[in-house]
Amino acid sequence: MQSRSWYSRFAKSASHFCGQPRVFSLAVGIILVWVVTGPIFAFSDTWQLVINTGTTIVTFLMVFLIQNTQNRDTMAMQIKLDELIRATKGAHNALLDLEEIEQETIDQFRAKYQVLAANARSQIDLGQLDTDSPEP
Repeated sequence: MQSRSWYSRFAKSASHFCGQPRVFSLAVGIILVWVVTGPIFAFSDTWQLVINTGTTIVTFLMVFLIQNTQNRDTMAMQIKLDELIRATKGAHNALLDLEEIEQETIDQFRAKYQVLAANARSQIDLGQLDTDSPEP
């Protein structure tokens, strides 16, 4: 297994850390301190600039960390789904790596599965089972 880059390790650690309740509590605490100090600083432009700048910087950096984590999680999930398709007898291997094909082809697959779903719901309405494989 290849070792992860420093950024991947950092992004995963930062994402894990920032997702904890204590970090949320810290953020709420910072906001409360800022609100309480409003009258002390006469609600000045500098007082407002401090929170605006701080939240903008944190938001900007968090977007990249969250995107990295989301990309990695999505990729891992896609690989797991691909493995389930590959290992399932009768599954359509053309669905492997589906996220990489053109939107037109995805739309065609989606339309096919929408028809299958509608047929299955019709079977249920008729009191029949929908657990079979509709293809020979």
